Amino acid sequence: MPSISSPVSVEFFPHDTVKENRFDLPITTKHAKAVQNQGKVYLVGAGTGDPELLTIKAYKTILQADVICYDNLVSDEILALNTTAEKIYVGKKCHKHSMSQQNINGLLVTLAQQGKTIVRLKSGDPFIFGRGGEEMQTVIGAGVACESIAGITTALAVANSVNIPLTHRDYAQSVKFVTGFLKADTPNEQYAELLADNQTVIFYMGLNTLPNLTQGLLQAGKSADTPFAIIANVSRPNEQVLVGTLGTIQALQNDAKLPSPAVMIMGDVVSLYHQLNAPTLTYAAL
Repeated sequence: MPSISSPVSVEFFPHDTVKENRFDLPITTKHAKAVQNQGKVYLVGAGTGDPELLTIKAYKTILQADVICYDNLVSDEILALNTTAEKIYVGKKCHKHSMSQQNINGLLVTLAQQGKTIVRLKSGDPFIFGRGGEEMQTVIGAGVACESIAGITTALAVANSVNIPLTHRDYAQSVKFVTGFLKADTPNEQYAELLADNQTVIFYMGLNTLPNLTQGLLQAGKSADTPFAIIANVSRPNEQVLVGTLGTIQALQNDAKLPSPAVMIMGDVVSLYHQLNAPTLTYAAL
């Protein structure tokens, strides 16, 4: 039976299933029934790639998979958790898709109809710019059982990783998650919705459109002094942070050349970055 061994397991799971510093992860009745019949598809959020940010439920489900269909940004460390499952890469990069979305949807249905347990492993959360809703529509429409398991979306991971709170009573009372591209791969230019001063805006998948984004926001009336940050490789050892303003961030990025994948944060909360990271920044400078 799959299990996790941990020196803190007794502290967090002080019950009868903890034996010798370990707790068991039982296979649920619902899962077992699905395997005996026609299989099941699990849409699993893998977070930003750090295995320690996986939920326990996601971990358990990965271990039970017969097939793992995984995205481009899923880390090798997470894929290595299940050494026996067949692994199929279905990832997408900018203008480079290994498989069309329609074909991915069909693949999930076909594999599940073979009686297999399928994990559709996605970076972040399946239902936040992860196309999880589209995939679940297809799978359920084909009469196949489907379940989504939450992951830590990039916006939440980056906020905690670089100490930029997304909300703060003095700065932001709302948060918006915005994609850089619409369904037809055209830039998202709905700037009028992003002008409020008391909100934080998180841009997913928009680094390649940064020149158009900054100019569009400025022309729509957003202040050039609005704090703005770019964070690349969130929660990974090679994470990079670039902090400026809406008016300066493009020039800073021209010099820094932070790579994709990257997330961008706009709003007054970004101004807290240096204060909240002062101890770390001081130590790093020694």
